[in-house]
Amino acid sequence: MPTKNIDSELVRSLAHLLDETNLTEIEYDTGSLRIRVARQGVPMTVHHAAPVAVAAPAAAPAAAAHDDAANHPGAVTSPMVGVAYMAPEPGAARFIEIGAMVTEGQTLMLIEAMKTFNPIRATRGGKVTRILVTDGQPVEFGEPLIIVE
Repeated sequence: MPTKNIDSELVRSLAHLLDETNLTEIEYDTGSLRIRVARQGVPMTVHHAAPVAVAAPAAAPAAAAHDDAANHPGAVTSPMVGVAYMAPEPGAARFIEIGAMVTEGQTLMLIEAMKTFNPIRATRGGKVTRILVTDGQPVEFGEPLIIVE
């Protein structure tokens, strides 16, 4: 495998993000360079434009529920990897509850990534029928967070 100069600052930033969000692994891919940083005894690996096939484990009922939620027309999904927060600060009232009526553009929750709190806004108005994450839970890109009907 050819050796390339690895941006050690990028690897450190990914490792810091991994610790900050309590995720078990994070992957960065530019097409020619793929960096995967993982913890729990899994060594860090760096791949150079090599296709990787990964066998998916059998779907668990919780995973099936998230798959159904992701396909729901009222699903609000995470635009980034980070940590979900349901209130603007500890001890404050939550942004929403199940059954709440929301308007398009209303803040539903925050996702903290790289020490920045990003508001997650309703993509449409309606009633909150499901909240799929808990306060302080790490979330992945594209993960369904809330269902608004």
